Amino acid sequence: MTSTQPGTVFVTGASSGFGAAVTRRFAAAGARVVAAARRADRLGDLAAELGPQVLPVTLDVRDREAVAAAVASLPEPFAEVDVLVNSAGLALGLGPAQTADLDDWEQMIDTNCKGLVYCTRAIVPGMVARGRGHVISLGSVAGTYPYPGGNAYGGTKAFVHQFSLNLRSDLHGTGVRVTCVEPGMADTEFSTVRFGGDKTKADAVYAGMQPMTAGDIAESVYWAATLPPHVNVNVIELMATAQSFAPFQVARAG
Repeated sequence: MTSTQPGTVFVTGASSGFGAAVTRRFAAAGARVVAAARRADRLGDLAAELGPQVLPVTLDVRDREAVAAAVASLPEPFAEVDVLVNSAGLALGLGPAQTADLDDWEQMIDTNCKGLVYCTRAIVPGMVARGRGHVISLGSVAGTYPYPGGNAYGGTKAFVHQFSLNLRSDLHGTGVRVTCVEPGMADTEFSTVRFGGDKTKADAVYAGMQPMTAGDIAESVYWAATLPPHVNVNVIELMATAQSFAPFQVARAG
């Protein structure tokens, strides 16, 4: 994909948040977009909004066989994917490891790690065969900087970062590019999901500061994808200006 040739983009997690914003950004530039997510009703609304250049695909990325089947059955002209945007992901809970819900941990691992590799493995061979393509995965600053309650979520995003670097190494010489986009605080449904739908708790996360928006992240994804083909952006780390780094924790006696 180049700035003069929109091509075809496959976006996971396209029904909300970063995925929906990425879908809108590429569609606005004239790209064909396969918008994949679990929530068919939201995908239908997105396709109605953006028109026939968006193909809605109801898909749970945790289902390995469904991912393979969805990619294999893409109709023309959506079949040759130029850009894969692995946006599907979530955080659940903010409690310490010793009391965390193992079901939450498992869901994060299944979605953020296994779902990402299922989609990547299904689409990358076609890119290699064509000698072009770009895999862009949504990581997080949580994969680099730990915080209380980040436990399994931060671990999954560290996986996304390292998987992206290793994928880049594996794809050396193929013409396929790899980028990991790692945002900090952004106001989407992320915190609402993390707190089990508690909007009050979610809103408190962003109280008194200006977080990034889904559109900000979509713009960074689009920028990386539309640079000249000889340029690969390995990692993009971005935070709201109001967010930076905390001091080390120290447990003191007494």
